[in-house]
Amino acid sequence: MKTLELQFTTSENKTARISVEDPIEPVDLDKVKAAMEQIISSDVFISSTGAAYMEIKGARLIENHVTEYTVE
Repeated sequence: MKTLELQFTTSENKTARISVEDPIEPVDLDKVKAAMEQIISSDVFISSTGAAYMEIKGARLIENHVTEYTVE
């Protein structure tokens, strides 16, 4: 499974993240930036500590591989 992680700097100068599962690929960085700017300007999200999202820190695509084994 792949996850797009949007990273923001908060008003407390810490990193807050929003994760989007199964993003459209290839990732369109212009659309990601525009969405992140809209998130910041909407001022509807806050971090777990109550700090507001202030600026874009980055974005990254994370891919996890899971191998399950049956143990009897």
